[in-house]
This record gives sequence, C-alpha cells and structure tokens, in this order.
Amino acid sequence: MKTRHEVAIVGAVTLLSLGAGTVAHAQQADMSFFVTSAGSGKGADLGGLAGADQHCQQLAQAAGAGSKTWRAYLSTQGAGAVNARDRIGAGPWQNAKGTVVAKSVAELHGQNNVTKQTALTEKGEAVNGRGDTPNMHDVLTGSQPDGTAFPAGEDRTCDNWSKSGQGAAMVGHHDRQGLRDDDASKSWNSSHTSRGPGGGCSQDDLKSTGGAGLFYCFAVK
Repeated sequence: MKTRHEVAIVGAVTLLSLGAGTVAHAQQADMSFFVTSAGSGKGADLGGLAGADQHCQQLAQAAGAGSKTWRAYLSTQGAGAVNARDRIGAGPWQNAKGTVVAKSVAELHGQNNVTKQTALTEKGEAVNGRGDTPNMHDVLTGSQPDGTAFPAGEDRTCDNWSKSGQGAAMVGHHDRQGLRDDDASKSWNSSHTSRGPGGGCSQDDLKSTGGAGLFYCFAVK
C-alpha cells in the first residue's frame, strides 16, 4: 500500500504532466506558422493551391489550431499568377512553441527568424536538415526571394502544383544551409529547383535533392 507521501508525489507528477500538456496545447492553438510534418505523398502534385491549403488546414486542425484560416506559402505561374507573399496575411507569425518567426511580410522577406530551430512542424517538432538522415530541408515554394511568382515560361512550380512527373519546383532551405556559403544556399524560400530521374516533380525526385515534399503554412490574420 502506498503511503500518503507516495500518493502526494504521484499526484504532483500527474498535475505537472497535465499542466505541461495544457501549456503545449495552448501554444499550438496560438500557432500561426509551421512546416508540414508530411507532404501530399505525390511529390509536388499538391492538388493545386486549393489542395495545399486544405492540407495545411487539416494538419492545423489535428494540432488544435484549426479555428484559424491557413494558407500554403506557394506561388503559381502563368495566367492569373499568384504570389506566395500575398496569400499569408500580414503577420506576425509564431511557431508551435510560441517563437515569432516574423512580425510582418516585409520582415519575413528580409531579416526573419526562420531557422532549423524555429521552422517546426504543426506538432512542434524539428524537421531534418543538412547533416541529418534523411535530409529534408528542401521546402516547396515556387517563389523568388521576395515571395513573388516567377515569370511564365520555365517551370518553377511543377505546373502550378499539379504534376508529379516532368517539371521543376523552386525550393527553399528551412535550415538555411546548402552546398555553398552563398545567399541561395541560405535562402529559406528560394534556393534551387528540384530535379531527378523521374522528371523533377516526383516524391523520389524531391527526396534525391534533400526534400520530402514539405511546404510552409501560415495562418491568415
């Protein structure tokens, strides 16, 4: 039989655990930025912007932040081209741990706080980066460094997020690291295009250059 002292200890530990869980859930409810913990499973075929937005919404809902309206940070090309920077509201945005990654659209595309330590999933977990196995630091954006769309012509969005075969998508490095010590390698949203034997847009192609078909999600304020 447990003594009163033992019961008190067990009770205190239980309360602490419940308290920690409550704090974590509250932080995730306040979350307004995350990297998807999983992609579509079909490479860069996300079902267009609508499909990508739905994926963000579903992941946020599962994490307790579904009351917000979520948008994928993705640009499109061609007729009616969409700029990723115009889809995500005005900010500020914070991750699942409560850390602010940017206070405004201008700061997001300037001196932001997007790093491997802050670009967490909706679950509050870190995403593998350069040096980890497997490397998953390539994040789909289809965007130029300022968050705008590329001109029509050379594919940078896997046909506006509808292809898993031939094509290419611009990706950023969430960990701000690459093969070289240059701006592109350190860019969170515009580092290099996808490529690979499957055509450039398949899941295996994205894996081959250090990705997993993940993308950024932002809550529209």
